[in-house]
Amino acid sequence: MVHNLDEDYLRRIESIHLALQIPSDYGALRKLTPYLETSDIVPVDEHERQHYLAPQAALQWRAMKSAAAKDEIQLLLISSFRSVNRQCEIIEQKLRKGMDLNTILTVNAAPGFSQHHTGLALDIGTPTHPNLMKDFENTVAFHWLTSNAANFGFVMPYTRDNQHGFIYEPWHWMLGEATDCSATA
Repeated sequence: MVHNLDEDYLRRIESIHLALQIPSDYGALRKLTPYLETSDIVPVDEHERQHYLAPQAALQWRAMKSAAAKDEIQLLLISSFRSVNRQCEIIEQKLRKGMDLNTILTVNAAPGFSQHHTGLALDIGTPTHPNLMKDFENTVAFHWLTSNAANFGFVMPYTRDNQHGFIYEPWHWMLGEATDCSATA
């Protein structure tokens, strides 16, 4: 999902990484490529707050959510488009709480490397599992997704022991990317 990453964008990412003390070889070490922050997003009214997705992802999300509802499965959109600045804020908040940077980077991609920047990634929960936790894999919603999400173009990129060092994320789904692709939450 690397699209015309201009020098200004890459310098911006480098500057953010320097400020957060993220190693300059983060991408290479984690086998990641940066994602361009999209500006083509549409609102998606959801659970507790407004979310934004790329138009195609919004269309496919609505279709998938509707199909799940027909099977009496309620899917909730927990997280969607996230800007580079928002990704930076999330990491800064965790650092202020005393979390170790390496631990944070197993849960959150460094700014510039998050699939959420594309507007094509979404984190899914249910009314009984609104938090992004590994036990989401034990829900009927997760089992429905593993059987049906591909019909709508979604894949779960962060399987167990993925090559990028991210934790297993059964809640994280991406439109149009192969399994174990470039970046995460």
